[in-house]
Amino acid sequence: MSTTMKKEQNQAGSAANQAMDKTKEVASHVGEAVQHGAAAVGQAANDAAAAVGSGIQKVAGQVRDQGPHDGILGSATQGVANAIEGTGKYFEDKQLSGMMDDVTGLIKRNPVPAVLLGLGIGFLVGRALSSRS
Repeated sequence: MSTTMKKEQNQAGSAANQAMDKTKEVASHVGEAVQHGAAAVGQAANDAAAAVGSGIQKVAGQVRDQGPHDGILGSATQGVANAIEGTGKYFEDKQLSGMMDDVTGLIKRNPVPAVLLGLGIGFLVGRALSSRS
């Protein structure tokens, strides 16, 4: 093999290596950008869940303020307001990521009821969609 051909092969190999290195570098930057984007979306979802929780707690305050305060109806109003407020605090504290962890844990602890519930919801959605056709 002539020295010219060896030189050309070395140059081609070098160019291929440089192209591969550049490709890896670009892929790394794209991966980092995707991670940052996903983190931003996750944070936005968590912020939205916290805002929903805050809004639910405000509704609880309105129920408490505007409902009856005495007797059986007053007790029922307080119970409902406390339940609504607890739901709001849960949304605000856990946010979306914490709620997903709780649902995952619930499904792991109760797999059969979770599957049955999923089948039931799927059946109802299927009926609702087929009745529209």
